Amino acid sequence: MLYGAAWRAAKAQGYTRLITYTQKGETGASLRAAGWAVIAQRRPRPGWSCASRPRETQGTENVARTLWEAQSADET
Repeated sequence: MLYGAAWRAAKAQGYTRLITYTQKGETGASLRAAGWAVIAQRRPRPGWSCASRPRETQGTENVARTLWEAQSADET
């Protein structure tokens, strides 16, 4: 219900696209049930830190991800 509500709220504010990611090992069952679609598979990143914006490690480094996009009723 939360994914559906988030997409309705985003559309009401004028957004035309809403995305999220799941990590490798997560099924995405709730996203699939809410009508979201897999857009791409992303390879693992070594981390988010860079010279211009140093960041502490969060434990999400080197994990493959799946990119999901909310689908409008007319797109499904």
